[in-house]
Amino acid sequence: MKPNRVLIGTCLVAALGGTLFGFDTAVISGVQDALRDLFHLDGFQQGMVTAVALVGTVLGALIAAKPGDLYGRRDSLKVAGVFYLACALGCALAWNLASLVFFRFLGGVAVGASSVLGPLYLAEISPARWRGRLVGFFQFNVVFGILLAFLSNYLVGLGDFGAHEWRWKLGVQVVPAFLFFVLLWLIPRSPRWLVMRGHDAEALHVLRLIGEEDPERTVGRIRRSVHRQQGFQTEPLFRAPHWKPVFLAVLVAFFNQAGGINAIFYYLNPIFAMAGFSKVSGDLQSVAVGGTNLIFTVVGMALIDRVGRRPLLLWGTLGCGLCLAGIAAVFSGPARHDLLVWLLVGYIACHAFGQGAVVWVYISEVFPNAVRAKGQTLGGTTHWVMAALISWGFPVFARPAGTPGAGLPFAVFALMMIVQIVVVWRFFPETKGTSLEEVEEVTAA
Repeated sequence: MKPNRVLIGTCLVAALGGTLFGFDTAVISGVQDALRDLFHLDGFQQGMVTAVALVGTVLGALIAAKPGDLYGRRDSLKVAGVFYLACALGCALAWNLASLVFFRFLGGVAVGASSVLGPLYLAEISPARWRGRLVGFFQFNVVFGILLAFLSNYLVGLGDFGAHEWRWKLGVQVVPAFLFFVLLWLIPRSPRWLVMRGHDAEALHVLRLIGEEDPERTVGRIRRSVHRQQGFQTEPLFRAPHWKPVFLAVLVAFFNQAGGINAIFYYLNPIFAMAGFSKVSGDLQSVAVGGTNLIFTVVGMALIDRVGRRPLLLWGTLGCGLCLAGIAAVFSGPARHDLLVWLLVGYIACHAFGQGAVVWVYISEVFPNAVRAKGQTLGGTTHWVMAALISWGFPVFARPAGTPGAGLPFAVFALMMIVQIVVVWRFFPETKGTSLEEVEEVTAA
């Protein structure tokens, strides 16, 4: 079957949370210097102001599963939409550093919850043969949000906003946040969640609405999968039968951040500045990086259900490692503008079609139905804890190109990519083209 318009529209709306996720991730890069100068921040404090949003994502990822199970994935996303709105308005109107930190934290909670609930909803509503691409809408929207943030920073930077420029850069997020909240009222609830709550008739209606070829058979398979467990509200995640999906989810989330992707996005403008770029040229180069991210995410989405998850991870990670080694070399010697731009573009491209395209898809599909929300929470929490640690620590170790130790952070990121290649090759099973219930059998301990 091909996705019908209802299914595509539903996935696009659910994945819009990814746009806000990406925007929130990248927009801070354009205000780093302004916040440092305004509040007189040292490296540790700057890392704290940046990472506080990531602390919020850890909390959001940790708490999202329970309301997602009790009230549904879609309705819980509505709450995340409210938090996104509060973050955008609060940052634009922040009256001191403490208030800015608080509203950034709220935005982080929304990002963490979206990173759990968005892919979870998309995986549960997508047909097996299209799941990689439809769940990939979430990652597509993440990188689209990143590009929007870089472009927005560049355009706002061209305006004459003076000392309030940083407020405009952070506040424009209110537009997509409001759109996300409104559109969530127009999409159906997850059919798998409905079956787990005993609403089989509504689940059948949703499956017919999205064009499922045999909705009665699908509902039966979901019911049997759930009944094999003790019950989706009480089934613990950390049991022997679940060790393999737990292992896979933690590792794919860990390595996604161990390559430094969020640190680079959060500090992209300062990285260009440390290599000698001006403010405007750094903003413009960031737009180029964001565009590359978007293009190669589309490439990854086009390949994920054809080539598979493992090949994308392996080749993408290899490319990331080589580019990171090159960036480390550039920062360890005299600054080379031309090489840095191309190496960063290459790194972003390899991450986009590899780890970026795979991470949320893989986490969302390796767990059994009965513990999928808890598993998504574990994967999301691992991702955001790593992102917070690396993003907080990066400005402490970052140095201008050519100074002693300037290449060290990028060399460490490159080393982690070598480790990931070995781990993926040895332990990761392929999951393309199989239903969630069949994946459950593949990953069974």
